Amino acid sequence: MRVLMIAPQPFFQPRGTPFSVLHRLKALSRLGHKIDLLTYHIGEDVAIEGVSIHRIARVPFINNIAIGPSKSKIVLDLVMLMKTITLLRRNQYHLIHSHEEAGFWAAYFAGKHGILHLYDMHSSLPQQLANFQFSKSGFLNRLFERLEAYTINSAEAVITICPELYEYVKGVFPEKHNCLIENVADNSLVFKKEVDVESIQKTVKTNGEIAVLYAGTFEPYQGLDMLIEASVSVVKKEPRVRFVLVGGKPEQIAHYRDKAEHLQVGGHFVFTGSVAPEEVPAYIEASDLLVSPRLQGNNTPLKIYSYLRSGKPIVATAHLTHTQVLNPDVSVLTDCTAEAFGQGVLSVVRDAELSRKITKNAAALAEEKYSYEVYLKKTKDLYQYLENRLEAKGQ
Repeated sequence: MRVLMIAPQPFFQPRGTPFSVLHRLKALSRLGHKIDLLTYHIGEDVAIEGVSIHRIARVPFINNIAIGPSKSKIVLDLVMLMKTITLLRRNQYHLIHSHEEAGFWAAYFAGKHGILHLYDMHSSLPQQLANFQFSKSGFLNRLFERLEAYTINSAEAVITICPELYEYVKGVFPEKHNCLIENVADNSLVFKKEVDVESIQKTVKTNGEIAVLYAGTFEPYQGLDMLIEASVSVVKKEPRVRFVLVGGKPEQIAHYRDKAEHLQVGGHFVFTGSVAPEEVPAYIEASDLLVSPRLQGNNTPLKIYSYLRSGKPIVATAHLTHTQVLNPDVSVLTDCTAEAFGQGVLSVVRDAELSRKITKNAAALAEEKYSYEVYLKKTKDLYQYLENRLEAKGQ
């Protein structure tokens, strides 16, 4: 099929939704579809066969975009809406594949042009407004609820990326074709650059430390404040433990480094800053234990799937964002407190048999439910459903 994919994101930057978009594109390319990707002016081009990237015009003074809703995003989305009109006038498409809030206007234009609409639902957008405390306006929240309902109702099908979203759509929109496709794809399928493994190993461990790795964004909901507080009890009992935090913007790193120094555990922390996506597996391989202290949200962090495949033990909070994928057989799950999380880390550090058991079980779960083959098959089956719908409509 000829597809117009609309992704209101900085593409490509190494963070959640852009990674998801990237792997959707890679899968659709392997399946033989042709995609015009409409995205922001911000980000790096990634060459994928069958994919043409169309960027909106550069908007003055907006050179970066924060995670979550923002006034800058509203401006960029208005420009993107106009670019959508231009592309639809110039080209003939079988399908609009929209991500996040792009579904709001994609639903309208798909109906206007008589083409199919697939909504890629990464989260509940009204819930995002609340999670990021963007606005306390009841009117705005109700507006987003209505727009989300309109988008889902009018879509030919919906992709949900985690069980919680799947169950939400199933419960509220039971007649909708709802396909659960978790973001399990491995970045090595796209990024194949050589990395300096030896240098990364020296960063993680300089003198035989026990390396505890966090990789991801440094947004408050990720629970890094709690992780640093938890480290106090950990290093008091196991001084060889070193916490390696991969990611973050300079101002975020400065904040958390100051917190670690204030709690007198700064010498047990390494902050790498943002690294290239292809380097993350090397950091994981060099580490002994992987953590995800997330405190909010309902969508599973992408890193959880790579953690499961890693051959390393996992410690995570027993929050819905994790428990819809993880369980006590494949990880150590703790209450969302510093004391409990510290105990979880210590339990793995001190119990080799526990570490071996959950690691083995995690690998088996990843192979059974979260392999790339499963991801690709689900994508293929969904697009086959859409092709059948096209044929039924005589298009």
